[in-house]
Amino acid sequence: MPVAPAKVVAVVRGETAMRAFGRILAALVLVGVGLAAVVLVRTFSMKAPPAADVSGVVVGPPVAVDLAQAAQHLSLAVQIPTVRHQDPAEDVDGEWTRLHGLLDTVYPTASGKMSKVELASRTLVYTWPGSDPALAPVVLMAHQDVVPVSEGTEGSWKHPPFSGQIADGAVWGRGSVDDKGSLIGIFEGLEALAKAGFAPKRTIIVVSGGDEEVVGHGARAAADYLKAKGIKAEFVVDEGQAVITDNPITGGKLAIVGVAEKGYGTLRVTAPAAGGHSSAPPADGGGVVTLAKAVTAIAGSPFPMRFQGPGADTLKTLAPHAPFVIRMAAANEWLFGKLLVSQMGKSAAGAALLHTTIAPTMLKGSPKENVLPQDATAWINYRIAPGDSSATVMARAKAAVGTLPVTLSWDRAPNEPSPVSSTTSWGWKAIAATAGAVAEAPVAPSLVTAGTDSRFLTPVAKDVYRFQPVEFELKDVEMIHGTNEHMTLTNLAKMVQFYARLVETAAG
Repeated sequence: MPVAPAKVVAVVRGETAMRAFGRILAALVLVGVGLAAVVLVRTFSMKAPPAADVSGVVVGPPVAVDLAQAAQHLSLAVQIPTVRHQDPAEDVDGEWTRLHGLLDTVYPTASGKMSKVELASRTLVYTWPGSDPALAPVVLMAHQDVVPVSEGTEGSWKHPPFSGQIADGAVWGRGSVDDKGSLIGIFEGLEALAKAGFAPKRTIIVVSGGDEEVVGHGARAAADYLKAKGIKAEFVVDEGQAVITDNPITGGKLAIVGVAEKGYGTLRVTAPAAGGHSSAPPADGGGVVTLAKAVTAIAGSPFPMRFQGPGADTLKTLAPHAPFVIRMAAANEWLFGKLLVSQMGKSAAGAALLHTTIAPTMLKGSPKENVLPQDATAWINYRIAPGDSSATVMARAKAAVGTLPVTLSWDRAPNEPSPVSSTTSWGWKAIAATAGAVAEAPVAPSLVTAGTDSRFLTPVAKDVYRFQPVEFELKDVEMIHGTNEHMTLTNLAKMVQFYARLVETAAG
C-alpha cells in the first residue's frame, strides 16, 4: 500500500527536526567542552596580580632585644590611661605628659639620636637624620591615645584594664595592641639599633598622634609640619592590618598589608515636626515616623558589592595557591564574579571589603515619652570604599528618601577614601620582604575598612601602608576596642623585630 504524501512529509520533517536537534546538541556539547577548556586553562595558568618581586631585597638582620624589659616598658605605657573621650572635657592632659616622659626615660639612646617636636593634640614627631639627604625619608606611625573601657565591663577583664599586668605570656590592658604595642615596638627597635651603633642613610621619622581615636587633629598637624619642611616620604607605615593565622582563603598564615583605607562620614538625617502632646498625634505619625521611613529607605538602598579593588586583591593574590574551586572562581571572574561576591558577602567583614557600608548608629527624638518631638534625628555612619565618595553617598541617600520631608547633612566634614598605594614600588618591596621574613608567611595587599591616622599623611608620602606584625586568629580581633585586650610576648617580640629590621632594610 503506497505511503500517503502527508505521512512522507511528516517523516521528512521529523528526520529534519531530529538532525537539527542533533546539530544543536552537538553544538552545545562543543560549547560546553570549549567553555570547560577555557575555564581549566585560565585556572591552571592563573598568576597573582602584578606585584614587585621581593626576592632580591636584602632584609636587615634580627636585632638583640631584651624581651622581658620590652614587656615591662609596654606595661608601664598601658598603666598611663591616655584615654580620648567623645567629650574632650573628660580627657586628662597630664597623662600624655607622663607618657612623653616615659619615652624619654626608657629610650635614652634613641631619644638622643632624634630631634623631637610636639604639635596639636600632644602629637609627637621625632626625626633621626640620615646621612644621605638625597634619599626620601620613611615614616613610622603609632598613636598614643586609647579608647575608654565600656562602663560596667571592668569586671569581665582577666586583669584590670589599666594594670598593664604581665601574665599568661602577655601584657594585658587597654592599648596593649591598639596602639601602644606599635609605639613601644617602634621605640624598642630604634633603641636596639641606636645602641648597636646603627647610622641610617635615609632619614627616619616617627609620628605619634595624640588623638587618633577621635578626630585625628594631631595627624593633620603632623602632615602640615612635614609639608612645610618640604618632605615627601618614600613611604609611611602605620597600624591597620596584621598576620592572620587562619585566613579563610588558604587556611594558613597570611600577612595582610593595607594599601588603602575607606573614607569616613556620618550623615545626619533630620525630620522636622510640629511637636505637641502625644495624646493627639498627627495623622502621619509625626517626626519619628517620618524619620523611621527615611532611615529605612537609606539603609534599604545599599551600595552594590563589586569584586574589585584592594578588597578583592587579597583573594586574587592568594588564589594561585588556594584550593582548586577558589582558584577556578578567581581565575574566571567573568563567569563566577557573582558567585565570588555572594560568597565573600556572606560575612559582614567580607562584605565590607566590597562596597561602601551604611550603618545607622544613633537616634534622637523627644526628651519625654508623652511629648511629640519638634524634630527627630538619626545619624548614619558610612565607611566609603575606594571608587565612591562623600558626594556619591549623599546623592544615593537623597535618591533613597525621595520626597520624604527630611533634611540631610554631614555631621562633620567627611574623610574621602585614601588613594591606593602601589604593590610594585620600592616601599612595597621593603615592607613586604620584611613582613614576610618576620612573619614567615606570604604577603598580600588588602583594604582597611576602619580609619587610621595615616590617611592624613597621604599628601606627604609616595605610598602609605598599614600593617602590624602581630599574629591573630580571626576571633582575636574582637579584643581590640573590646574586653581583655592583650599583647602576647611572642607578638611583642615580632613587633620589635619588624620595625628594627624595616629600618635596617629601608635606611641601612
